[in-house]
Amino acid sequence: MSVSDSLSGPLPAQGATRPLGLVWFAVALLSAGVYFQTGVAALADAWTLPEYSHGPLIPLLSMFLFLRHLKRVPILPGPVTDRGAGIAVILFAMLLGGAGRLIQIDDFAAYAMILWTGGMLLLSFGWAQGRQFWPPVLHLIYMLPLPGVLYYGLSTWLQWVSSHLGVWFLQQLAIPVFLDGNIIDLGVYKLQVAEACSGLRYLFPILSFSYIFAVLYRGPIWHKAVLLISAAPITVFMNSVRIAIAGAVVDRYGTDFVEGVTHFMEGWVIFVACVAILFALARLMLLLNPQRMGLVEALDLDFDGLWGQAQRLRLIEPSRALIFVALLMGAGAVAWQVIPARPLNQVAREPFYAFPSQLGDWHASAPQRLDPQIAKVLAADDYHSVTLTKAGERQSVDLFMAWYKDQMTGGTHSPTICLPSAGWEIAGLQSVPAPAGVEGAPFTMNRTVIQKGMDRMLVYYWYDQQGVRTASSYYAKLLMTLSKVEDGRSDGAIVRLITPIGPGETEAAAEARLQDAMKAVVPPLPRFLPGAEGG
Repeated sequence: MSVSDSLSGPLPAQGATRPLGLVWFAVALLSAGVYFQTGVAALADAWTLPEYSHGPLIPLLSMFLFLRHLKRVPILPGPVTDRGAGIAVILFAMLLGGAGRLIQIDDFAAYAMILWTGGMLLLSFGWAQGRQFWPPVLHLIYMLPLPGVLYYGLSTWLQWVSSHLGVWFLQQLAIPVFLDGNIIDLGVYKLQVAEACSGLRYLFPILSFSYIFAVLYRGPIWHKAVLLISAAPITVFMNSVRIAIAGAVVDRYGTDFVEGVTHFMEGWVIFVACVAILFALARLMLLLNPQRMGLVEALDLDFDGLWGQAQRLRLIEPSRALIFVALLMGAGAVAWQVIPARPLNQVAREPFYAFPSQLGDWHASAPQRLDPQIAKVLAADDYHSVTLTKAGERQSVDLFMAWYKDQMTGGTHSPTICLPSAGWEIAGLQSVPAPAGVEGAPFTMNRTVIQKGMDRMLVYYWYDQQGVRTASSYYAKLLMTLSKVEDGRSDGAIVRLITPIGPGETEAAAEARLQDAMKAVVPPLPRFLPGAEGG
């Protein structure tokens, strides 16, 4: 009997138990846990955050989807002959997990675990039958944390949407309110729509729930699509309602009451409300469906026989493919215990407090400290914030630099994320060549004009990836990954210069001032942002 037969056929008598198959399966499973241990640790850390606290439930729910589907899998009449795809996927998962460990990108190992799970199903059932189990495997992606760049971008966008919708709701209640960036101004009181108010802690579990809802739903395909797509707008809507309620409470009772209301509206209250809206949407679509099914009838909630399906694990035959994978995973797990993790290459650099205060004709003010909350979000290992002035110049230039020794655990944040949070509107963003006369190799930088009310400012910024300057955050991340592979370094920085466009001043005049300051700032940078050879 093949592995596929033993997993998909009727449950034989107790005497058909194959202990060796179970032993080899256990070896493969335990070895995979050791081999992908950095991914397991990364998931455990992520699941302690409110946004990903639902993570431990995802594997259990995926197992439920798998066992439920397994009841409908027919018995193959002959042996499995198409296990090659499973072996190929497992090998690729091992390569991805190994690369993640070598270059210390733990998320790679977490992604690889999902691929390994899919590969084991293809190995057991073969390509023809195993590929139909993609829904439970795909559901596992909901347990993964988002990459930092996507997380901060999505969080900022959701803050913006929730702020505007929340203010609109308050205006419908005839409450005088003004929105300044992510700050809701109620006159006497102000509410900060912070990162925790973005709604991500509701969005991720609701997306997972809507996925399971769509899989179990027996209605038309377009109904399933609507349920999947509607999860995100429903969550954003309810988060905006929560912000509006907090604003209404502050307007009527003051800030002393808002914390209790906010805590009450967090977590399960918002989650249950979003789930109720999803159910109501499904019920509405069923009423419009000619078949007129009831909601209970439309959901496949049959739990009978799941334990019997789980017991099929003891019937796994010790096939050559399973033994090969178990031995390979075991060897990989042992190798990781023998081969030490590559240490982070710490490069010598001067700290920013030694940055010159006199830069050509420009004089730097005393370094300014950031607000503790802003510094916490920035999470830089070293930063420098000063105001540059020049004799004869009516306007100043603000210089800000942030350096990270290990961008694998954090990294640079684009000003397109933080500036809108402070109320600045980005009028336009361009990637332009650095002005002529700037010391060093030519490079590209970002140029934008930002505006808040009648105030306008011109901004230059670029990423310094070990001496390579670029406007692209994605190219900087690519350079970081390559550098991590080559020499174990993952340090990097961002440099930003801002100058006001004064009343009656032309944009060209502000640009000339910014370029003049930039030419003075760039020469000493290699001492503080070391290049590829540490210089």
